Amino acid sequence: MATRREWIQGARPRTLPAAVVPVAVGTAVVVGDGVIAWRVVCALIVSLALQVGVNFANDYSDGVRGTDDDTRRVGPVRLVGQGLAEPRSVKVAAFASFGVAGIAGLALAAAVGWQLIIVGIAAVAAAWFYTGGDHPYGYAGYGELFVFVFFGVVATVGSAYVHTGRLSALSFAASVPVGLLATALLVVNNLRDIPGDTSSGKRTLAVRLGDARTRLLYTGLILGAVCGIVAVAVVGHRPWASIGLIGVVAAVPAVRAVHRGAAGAELIAVLAMTGRVQLLAGLGFALGLALG
Repeated sequence: MATRREWIQGARPRTLPAAVVPVAVGTAVVVGDGVIAWRVVCALIVSLALQVGVNFANDYSDGVRGTDDDTRRVGPVRLVGQGLAEPRSVKVAAFASFGVAGIAGLALAAAVGWQLIIVGIAAVAAAWFYTGGDHPYGYAGYGELFVFVFFGVVATVGSAYVHTGRLSALSFAASVPVGLLATALLVVNNLRDIPGDTSSGKRTLAVRLGDARTRLLYTGLILGAVCGIVAVAVVGHRPWASIGLIGVVAAVPAVRAVHRGAAGAELIAVLAMTGRVQLLAGLGFALGLALG
């Protein structure tokens, strides 16, 4: 049986900034309109539980498909692929996480509107079918689109919407750099896994693009996040939002490592750096938005 530490590693805590940042940014957008504390907590629970749920779901689906059997794979613990936990237990953990997200989401829906239920169902379905089902879209190269949409646009805009009941252009604009940084996290993860994914038939976007173009894509996403923050600061009339650029400076070593040809285990460090960039830039961006 997997130890507690292995279960925690299986939840992939390094990916959790992708859940925290959109809630912080979306909440910061509506600070001037009034923020309701318990709704912030519920939105954070939804986001974190969905992130953990998708991580366990991926572990389960990749494990039972045999995708994680390749001995060349490096990176986080794979509970099913490494035989550390029964597949059924990991599947239960995934749906338990989705259940936690659902409970918090229902509380928000009761206060804000039934339309949040539809968004929640879509998010859970997208999380499961990323690598689950007969035709997982993550195996066809659409994983990055899922991350940008759900951990960028939906999570950020939704975190603002639960307080005001309105959609705003600023929340959509702010969601773009958030989504790009979250996508960069997945891109460097898939860059690391190109050899194993290629041999197992998992046609991620990184596999389709190839090593060199995936490295360019990573840099493009970081630069896109910089442009997005600047656009919100200038066009969105929130000059303090540029504080987020301080966090993006931390991406310089990661970008250099990627273009130097870092591979395999070296990209684990780049993944960690990208997570820190996402957290620092995202929280700085949120602070700036709150300041105005």
